[in-house]
Amino acid sequence: MTSAIRAATVQDIPQLVTLLMDDATDRQTTDPVLWRLADDARDRIAQALSFALTAEQQPVRQFWLVCERAGGIVGVVHAIMLPVPPIYAGSFGEPGLIMADSHTAPDAPAGTEDALVAAAETVLREAGAKILLSTYVTGQVWDRTFAQRGYAPLTLYLSRTDMGDAGRPQGLRAATAEDVPGIVAHSAANRRTLWQIEPFWEPHTDADARFGAWMTRSLTLRDRDMLVMGPPDDLAGYAIAQPASRTHFPSAHDISGTGVIDDFYHLDFADQDALKNGGAGAVRLLNGAEAAFAARGMGAAFVVCPAGWTAKIEMLEDAGYSTAMVWSIKR
Repeated sequence: MTSAIRAATVQDIPQLVTLLMDDATDRQTTDPVLWRLADDARDRIAQALSFALTAEQQPVRQFWLVCERAGGIVGVVHAIMLPVPPIYAGSFGEPGLIMADSHTAPDAPAGTEDALVAAAETVLREAGAKILLSTYVTGQVWDRTFAQRGYAPLTLYLSRTDMGDAGRPQGLRAATAEDVPGIVAHSAANRRTLWQIEPFWEPHTDADARFGAWMTRSLTLRDRDMLVMGPPDDLAGYAIAQPASRTHFPSAHDISGTGVIDDFYHLDFADQDALKNGGAGAVRLLNGAEAAFAARGMGAAFVVCPAGWTAKIEMLEDAGYSTAMVWSIKR
């Protein structure tokens, strides 16, 4: 009995909802707090699929492919063309990204994951992707498939689900407009390290101006906390504790209780392989972001960290974080 891979259609939605609900439940078992299921998870999945397969105007170009066998769907892969963040050069164009809400049924034939990934790569290449990215949740089966197809870790998403109740550490304060130049300077240092680790992160020539404009706007947003250490003319570091987004969490999950720390830099990170002062200042910043999440009633934190930033990873692991999701790259 042979299998066939094709583009998903609206008629596939009922079967896909069941398959993706199983996928979401599997994720939840790896971490019930981080991957909490929404009360209306099935409806959310159905709505997301309906929009993806019918809407003419979409924020990103996306592809849903299914593996069909004996009239039933035994696998699905979701891929998108990922917009390049404005602070990066994007000289390679939009990369293609294979999303975490890809799944195969227990009775799928051996090799189904590999066949689905191969099909997604073809579609993404045809759409113009020169670089391919993949994302998977640790504890699921896709890591082996991506590794065998030549993907290497690019970014780690480390999580912790105990924010504590210690409150904001001393020496931290909320950022103001006067702090923006210092935040931009630290962001530039962070970007230089990223670029040294992986050429994928080549900064845009206007990165400082663009990031500065975004920080100025962020000061007006009430869904996040912008924390700094030190006076405006001599900042030691900054951290932004913001809400999670759908980029990292499939539609079945309730993300209201999860925060993300992406923009995060301290002078302790000046050497990517060794923490200055044992990372004491960076840890205090991290604890401040955690306290901000706890004050908002959030129970889980996601910290974004390049896979090659050894010292930062060690600091996060020592602070109780573990890798929950991995983004990988293939050229």
